Amino acid sequence: MHRTSRTPDSPGKKMLSEQVYAHLRGAIMRGEYAPGQALKPQDLAKKMDVSLAVVREALVRVVGEGLADRLPNRGFAVPAFSDRRWQEIAEARRTIEPVLLRMSIERGDLDWEARVRAAHHRLAGTPVYLPGDGEHYSEAWSESHRLFHRALVEGCGNPVLLETFDRLWTASELTRRWSTRRNPDRDGVEEHRRLEEAALARDADAAADALARHLTLTAAGLEP
Repeated sequence: MHRTSRTPDSPGKKMLSEQVYAHLRGAIMRGEYAPGQALKPQDLAKKMDVSLAVVREALVRVVGEGLADRLPNRGFAVPAFSDRRWQEIAEARRTIEPVLLRMSIERGDLDWEARVRAAHHRLAGTPVYLPGDGEHYSEAWSESHRLFHRALVEGCGNPVLLETFDRLWTASELTRRWSTRRNPDRDGVEEHRRLEEAALARDADAAADALARHLTLTAAGLEP
């Protein structure tokens, strides 16, 4: 990356900001920055050879996704592992998502069933890890994972509730990465298979229970 003297709204500055944002987001997701570690704009600007304005714009986006905090008089930092928000988000998901799944099972049509089946097939066939990436999710698997869970609940047909699901999913993405690294022996493949089977069997109780257990195990991976 190279420093730019373009105007603040120039295409060149926006492109640089996008590149810095993608780099920061990926680095945080891969664990290159530890929970609670400071993200110093000056150091990042020097490392990436861009202006402070570009770095700050990228950091604001990362903060908006819940992947960093803006601390009063202390700049930016990766959220702390012990932050209570993670358990609050987990509680919100355990409260809302099983309800949405029940609604989807009640309201979903054959097209919904086909989307769930296709999303699970894609998830099951996507490598969780890629050679050289170590313990970090592949981006392809992460997206397949999101699409499967989204397909499960989108049969509810309520865009306001689905927007809530999307916000909570984004807010909990970082904790999924942390939880997986702390619980590497968890059988996510089996958990997802049970979810698909119960949903397509229209067994609302079994599906809601399976989803609640799935979310609980993720939250448990964050406990001290």
